[in-house]
Amino acid sequence: MRRKTMSLCLAGIVGLGFTNGASPDNLVPDTPSKAPDYLCTWNLQGYVVSYSGAEPTRAAMVEENLFGKGPYQRWADLFPSIRKDLYFVMDDSWDLPRNVNDGSNPYLGTTELNEERFPSFAGTPSKRLARLVRRMKRLGWKGVGGWICAQKCADDGGLSEEAYWSERLKAAGKAGFAYWKVDWGRQDRNDDWRRMLTCLGRAYAPALWIEHAMKNEYVAFSDVFRTYDVENIIAQPVTINRIAALLPFKTQGDARGMINCEDEPYIAVGLGCAIGIMRHPFTGNLPDGRPDFVFPAVGHNYKACLDEVVRAVRWHRIAEPFAVGGSYAVDTVKLTDMWELRENETWNGARRVGNIVRESAPARVSRGMPLPEVGDTGADRPFVLATTYPNGAVAVAAIGRGIGREYVTKEVPVTVQCAEWGKPVGLFGCFKEVILDYPTAAPAFYTVLAQDLAGDTAVDITAQVRMDGRRLIVPGSVIRKVGLRDATAGDLSGPGMVLVVR
Repeated sequence: MRRKTMSLCLAGIVGLGFTNGASPDNLVPDTPSKAPDYLCTWNLQGYVVSYSGAEPTRAAMVEENLFGKGPYQRWADLFPSIRKDLYFVMDDSWDLPRNVNDGSNPYLGTTELNEERFPSFAGTPSKRLARLVRRMKRLGWKGVGGWICAQKCADDGGLSEEAYWSERLKAAGKAGFAYWKVDWGRQDRNDDWRRMLTCLGRAYAPALWIEHAMKNEYVAFSDVFRTYDVENIIAQPVTINRIAALLPFKTQGDARGMINCEDEPYIAVGLGCAIGIMRHPFTGNLPDGRPDFVFPAVGHNYKACLDEVVRAVRWHRIAEPFAVGGSYAVDTVKLTDMWELRENETWNGARRVGNIVRESAPARVSRGMPLPEVGDTGADRPFVLATTYPNGAVAVAAIGRGIGREYVTKEVPVTVQCAEWGKPVGLFGCFKEVILDYPTAAPAFYTVLAQDLAGDTAVDITAQVRMDGRRLIVPGSVIRKVGLRDATAGDLSGPGMVLVVR
């Protein structure tokens, strides 16, 4: 089934016909998630300068873009329905002087809110950060974080690596800074340096999340490990493949060991990962009139799918991402996506118009449960992901495919093994049906409630599902109706719903 599936899904909301009516229950807690999910500003920075280069993109990290009222500003007002669940992570170069934006400048690694870029926040470095944190929290954000260059600045006071980073971590902890996105720099692949930074963070800023990247083995001692940048035209198989490569690692000591799979929210919930939102609601061509080649309006069309971000982040109020090291299964069968590239469809300068971009990933991946059974062996079937979370909640995700020049969302039957009746089940994407197979027969008396994760009201779907001994069978039509019940007009996201058997 092609992209037109989404319009059919939206149309299915009309005339729900739930015979038992709506329930006053809200299956999504109002309490914010404790997951380390965040909005990253890098693509906001790039968009406002029409992705005209790294230096203009760095120059866009300024106070007026966060709080101003001009075109493409007011970044601090984005994602109102899930803002309390998210950290606001300022990307490169919140800590540099305003007019110093080249990639080799001596200020990289300063980690102090720059007074030229943020003139409203005066005082000592710690006080400047604290004032920004307070303002963002007043606007509803869970907290504030920043991009960190993996090196000391040139004006390091002659301090050793340990002394330098201890000082900065103490300042971050005192200010209530919540997240360090540690990226490239002279130390970016230095194992000992990365490990040292994590240890110092535990000692001097224990509430601070420190995210690492670059080498897979870093996940073992990380709070969070980021799967890193992808081209959106082929992002799904690349991201699934990278997650699968991280699952064999085990955490060391008190490491939190979570995976952040960036801007793939349904993959994140399907595999127990954190989310780093890169998309944003500024749609259409870039300010200079060119098409937005970072978020091309083809394939998955990310910026037309903001609801899926909301649904996935709200799922984390029900079941939070968790560390590597538990049981998992990875299919030996792989599916290959391929995209025939046209102009303005990627940021990757090595690509040429007419290239066929190919990437493969396991057809199925699971955590905490056996691989899901998929009743379709076609080459165009979706990637299917399933996870039992530590609290017993289950998530199942059908991830669409990029094939040729279409985003394929074929509906297939999926069966998953569930351990316990009464635990929440999240269903993400389009299915022919989902069969939940439990170890015991259903309770003698039960009600099945379900809810669009983007909404606040559950409906009784007992009459729309089937119970067959120990198996609960949820038709794809019900998943579409409920999972898009609170969809935003024009949004192309796939369904995302939670159900509970009571």
